[in-house]
Amino acid sequence: MNATDIVTALRAVLPEDCVLARTEEMHPYECDGLTVFRQLPQVVVLPRTDEQVRQVLLTCSRLQVPVVARGSGTGLSGGATPHAQGVLLSCARLNRILDIDPASRSARVEPGVPNLKVSEAAGAYGLYYAPDPSSQVACSIGGNVAENSGGVHCLKYGLTVHNVLAVRGYTMDAEPLELGGRAPDAPGLDLLALTIGSEGLLMIVTEVSVKLIPRPPCAQLVMASFANVHSAGEAVAAVIGAGIIPAALEMMDRKATAAVEPFVHAGYDLSAAAILLVESDGTAEEVAEQVQQIERVLREHGAGALHVSASEAERLRWWSGRKNAFPAAGRISPDYYCMDGTIPRRHVGRVLEAIGQMESRYGLGCMNVFHAGDGNLHPVILFDANEPGSWERAERFGAEILELCVELGGTITGEHGVGVEKLNSMCVQFSAAERAAFFAVKAAFDPRGLLNPGKLIPTLARCAEYGRMRVHHGALAHAELPRF
Repeated sequence: MNATDIVTALRAVLPEDCVLARTEEMHPYECDGLTVFRQLPQVVVLPRTDEQVRQVLLTCSRLQVPVVARGSGTGLSGGATPHAQGVLLSCARLNRILDIDPASRSARVEPGVPNLKVSEAAGAYGLYYAPDPSSQVACSIGGNVAENSGGVHCLKYGLTVHNVLAVRGYTMDAEPLELGGRAPDAPGLDLLALTIGSEGLLMIVTEVSVKLIPRPPCAQLVMASFANVHSAGEAVAAVIGAGIIPAALEMMDRKATAAVEPFVHAGYDLSAAAILLVESDGTAEEVAEQVQQIERVLREHGAGALHVSASEAERLRWWSGRKNAFPAAGRISPDYYCMDGTIPRRHVGRVLEAIGQMESRYGLGCMNVFHAGDGNLHPVILFDANEPGSWERAERFGAEILELCVELGGTITGEHGVGVEKLNSMCVQFSAAERAAFFAVKAAFDPRGLLNPGKLIPTLARCAEYGRMRVHHGALAHAELPRF
């Protein structure tokens, strides 16, 4: 259907300022945080109310026009890349905190509310929302639900799926859905968990109920230096193996600390091959005891210098360095490709050593930051898009890292999602029967396939093509990967 007819139909159900159809108006929506994939939609809509979302879906369903939902655009897998023949539905104006209930320790919010705003609003009651992605000042709750986002404190407090009580919204046919609830359990199948992380393929979320937890009275951060990445990786496994569950357990290699320190002045040890940031929170007595245990285990497994935050300002400064790792990469490289995958904790050192070998093979640098406690790695591949072939090498580099993750018993994504970025890697992770099951779930919610089409689940033909081209781990440098 041509754009003029779509725009006319949408302007019949939305105010004029909620429909953007000029090219210059739509350019800010052509990509998410993975900027190598860009596409203008036919039209952008910015509804302000639940009813306006319903009207958009009714209209698009009637016209059989694809719809792609977008939060704040901070995603890193191309999940919000528009469809060329479709409508881009921005949730940015659905940004109200509807209710905070300190008695039940919960809040109801619209999907466009930034992550950090929830904790700021709940702070008056001594509560906060635990998932804290590095982009929490900007990323939206709706986007967090779509990608099942985590953050540096996900080891102790869980991912989005562990902190959401309910969602409300609509199917592509504008059928209302309410999944979950504030009660301890909901009847029937756990469709709430199925929806969280579904990347906008199943429904459009218009309201989210989240858990709030008491803010711990005390927190201290241990910073440990290691002479090699293998020892740091072994120390990560040893902390968990000792029965210690810190609030956070993060790892940064030397390239990452070298990029961050001039930017943030966090006070990192630049002589270390890797540093661990291990946080304990709770009562002052609990923290003091756990910090002693953490220091003991880290020393037993090769830690050199050990420092414990002496003040809240110092703790926040050390965290600021970790949370600014990705912006810091932009200061030292024209472009960077931030990806994610997961591995069993015991393989942290092995994967970092393998990535070092890949750097030489692909001729590209890579700085590494990890949610090390739960094995979620974030390699940041440095490249220059103006250099012919540089992005292609970066993409192949990333694909080889993900193949290694699968080989070691991990997964191709921890919290960034699949989007368009990892469609090829889905062919490595899942069998044809498993992918067919994914399509069946999609069809149960969206039988015409109009919600975010072409994302997350690769077609059988695509996987067959990738299978013909794919070679064993270590030789991907010589393979041309299919393009989107």
